[in-house]
This record gives sequence, C-alpha cells and structure tokens, in this order.
Amino acid sequence: MSDLPRKAVTRTAKLAALPLGFAGRATWGLGKRIGGMSAEIVGRELQQRTADQLFKVLGELKGGAMKFGQALSVFESALPEEVAGPYRAALTKLQEAAPPMPTRTVHTVLTEQLGEDWRELFLEFEDQPSAAASIGQVHRAVWQDGRQVAVKVQYPGAGDALLSDLNQLSRFSRLLGPLIPGMDIKPLIAELRDRVSEELDYGLEAQAQQAHAAEFAGDPDVLVPAVVRQSDQVLVTEWIDGTPLSEVIAEGTPEQRDRAGQLLTRFLFSGPARTGLLHADPHPGNFRLLPDGEGSWMLGVLDFGTVDRLPGGLPTPIGDCLRMALEGEAGAVYELLREEGFVKEEIELEPDAVLDYLVPIIEPARAPEFEFTRSWMRNQAARIADPRSPAHQLGRQLNLPPSYLLIHRVTLSTIGVLCQLGARVRMREEMESWVPGFAAAYEEEGPEGFGEEVPSADEDQETEAAAVAAVAEKPVPKRGGKRKRTPRPAAKAHGPEDEETAAEA
Repeated sequence: MSDLPRKAVTRTAKLAALPLGFAGRATWGLGKRIGGMSAEIVGRELQQRTADQLFKVLGELKGGAMKFGQALSVFESALPEEVAGPYRAALTKLQEAAPPMPTRTVHTVLTEQLGEDWRELFLEFEDQPSAAASIGQVHRAVWQDGRQVAVKVQYPGAGDALLSDLNQLSRFSRLLGPLIPGMDIKPLIAELRDRVSEELDYGLEAQAQQAHAAEFAGDPDVLVPAVVRQSDQVLVTEWIDGTPLSEVIAEGTPEQRDRAGQLLTRFLFSGPARTGLLHADPHPGNFRLLPDGEGSWMLGVLDFGTVDRLPGGLPTPIGDCLRMALEGEAGAVYELLREEGFVKEEIELEPDAVLDYLVPIIEPARAPEFEFTRSWMRNQAARIADPRSPAHQLGRQLNLPPSYLLIHRVTLSTIGVLCQLGARVRMREEMESWVPGFAAAYEEEGPEGFGEEVPSADEDQETEAAAVAAVAEKPVPKRGGKRKRTPRPAAKAHGPEDEETAAEA
C-alpha cells in the first residue's frame, strides 16, 4: 500500500472525479430504465455503485477526505430506508479502518519523534496497525513498564492533505448535499477546515485526553485511557480493549445498544461540566463497549483531537431554551433565541411557529425514556428538508451563531449514533443532571443532588490546568489502584457572570 497521497494534483483529481462519477452512473441508470429495468432495481444498484465509489475514494485518500466521510457517517440514519443500506456498509468501513502507511514510513516517524533508540521504550511493538484513521494510524505495543499501549503515528504531510481535500470538497459541496437530506454540507466542511491546526496538534490532544482521564478515573461508567508519552507526531496512551460501537450497531444485543446509548449520552453531556471540554468527534469508531466487571458494560472513549473548550460547562441558554420550549413558552423561547443570535435582528418570525419547529426535534428530552430509531431520524430530516414544509421555510431563516456551531454538530452527530444503535435512552435524566438551566424548575425540590454546593468555573479551570500540567511532565506515571464507583456531581449552577464564558460553545 502506498503512502498517504500528498501531491495536490493527485488528490484533487481523485476528488474531482467524484461528481463525474455521479453523473456517469445517472446516465447508466437512465439507460437501464429505457431497457425496461424497474426503477426500484435501478435505483438500488445506482446507490450501491455510488456508495462504493464515494467511500472508496474518501478512505483511500485519508486526510480531509476521510475526515469528511467519517463526519457524514453518523448521519446515515437520516437517509430513506431504500437508500440507506448501500451507504450503511460503506460508511461503517470509514469509522474503523483505512489503508495503512508502509512500515518503513512508520519507523522513520518514530525515529524522528522518539529518537534512534525508540525501540528501547517498548517491550513489544506491532508493525501492523490495529486501526487507521484520517490523519494517523494506531499500533499496539507494550510500554517499557509492561503496560499495553496504543501508539498513534501521524501521517507525514497530513496537514497539507487535510486542507487540500477540504478545500476541494467545498467546491462541489452542492453535489454532495443529496447524500444527507436536510443537512447543509458546506458549513460542515468549513468547520472541519477551521479545526485543522487543532486536529494536527498532538500536544493539545494529549492535554484534553489527560484532563478527561484524570476526571473520569474511577468512574463506573466511562474509561478514558491515560496519556503515557507525547511528541509532535506521536501519541502514546494506555490501551483499552472492547467492542467498537460500529459492531454494537451492526450486531449488538438490545441490552448492549441501550447501555451504549445511555453511556454515550452521559459522557457527552457530563464532559463539559466535569472537565470544561466537549469531545467533538462522536463517531462510532471513537468508542468501545467493554465489561465493567460487575455484570454490565462501560464506555471506553478514544481520540480527543477535536474538543470544544467550555470552561463554564455547556451554555446555560441551551438548558433554558429547551426547558421553556417543553413548557410551551413560545414568547420566552423566541426572545432567548433572538438574544443568543439564532434569530437575526432584521428577521421577524412568529414565536408559535418557532416553537412548532423545535418541539418535534427536542421530543427525546420530554419523556422519561425515549427510543431513538432510524425512522424517527428520517422523519425529522424529511420534515426539515422538504421545501414545501413550514419547518423548511422557517429553518432557512434561523441563524447558527459561530459559538454554538460545534455544540450543534456534536448534538446532531450523537443523535445520529443513537438512532443507528436504536437505543432506549433516559435523555431527560442526563440533561437534568448536566445541562445548566434545564432543571431550573426542579432545583428546590427536584431530583436528589440539585441545590448542593458545586465547584465554580474558576475551580474547574484550576483542575483542568493541573491535568494539563501533568501531561507536560512526560512520561505520565502509571495509573494504579482499583477502579471505584463514585457519585456523579450535581449540575453546575450558572449566573450572569457565566454568560460570557458560556457563549464559547
């Protein structure tokens, strides 16, 4: 297998061929219809061929092309059922694997980053990668102290390839739009492009991962592997075994699906409150389901290359808006959306129409338990994508403030994964525990834990700074001791002084 293609001409040619391929297959389909083949059969085969070519190219190129494909993969559940099948298999491949780089290249990077004697750091090192992703691949090894570790090696030239791919994909984003009904592809590509420098910085990734590892140490539900060593292009972390979430989606039991969905929801909602960081790449390849030793499962979390920094936790207006929407306060919801920039000054909308637009989307937060399904996701996508629907017309007039963009993408991606799992999730319970403002009406006499004294945002920042400092002192000491069950902290309280920080969503 060749190295990561780095020549702009080569990569651009492959990406530019995608729209031509779409057009060619459409012509092929027309010929089959003229020849008497049914529309249903032609459509199914056309989608299969399109899926195969699209994700074969994205996977081979890695870089930004594969990153884009992985971002799309969690929205597969929004596709109509007759279309979803071919895409489902092709997209899943992108979540777990990509063609590896040559062993010689891996050794060269390790020598440059860890020194000529890099092999002395390991008791064992597997040259065959265990996983390959958009900007790097992972090798299993045994660290010098006997710990099983994952060694993440960045592809040479990954930065240039990432930017080149995303720029090229942006040029024909309209042609890619039909892949996911109701979703504007161009902002997704732009957001991925804006995050390139952070994605490539293994120092930032190590800091974010170690902050999570320190906070979730001993947690009964979530396991984050500790950082062992880090350089510019190599990141060594503890190894965790487990079943990839993509496999749980494909063949997991109902119990596994529900547990995975609940834990994924809990981790993503609780992370900002506990660490001041939001894991911003929630595709199934970044999560593992593993036994907790007590007859159930826990969630292993990987890849902290993209995070949103929220030192005050999730913005309080999110919880306020959701709570008021569920209580039917159309006027209050509309005013809050306008204050936060979701409705621009020159736009006038009917508050009741805005509420009608929101309520079906936030239904999972109303019931004590909600079953996420592909059909529910498809219905929401169809409602918003249909140009004839009031929801489509209203949605086009709403604005997404930059400070909320990443939170919005993570939320949609998480819902997409939950629908792929078909999980029954107690969403409201997690939001009451972790989303500031959502449970304001219950704080005096509501769920146990509300009203307790909790750390301030300043204390949170000090905790994160301590975790970051620990990473700087490489290598990180081995984490020892038996994992213990610890109570979840109460939801954070936010006052007016937090609003400026909260807008950093």
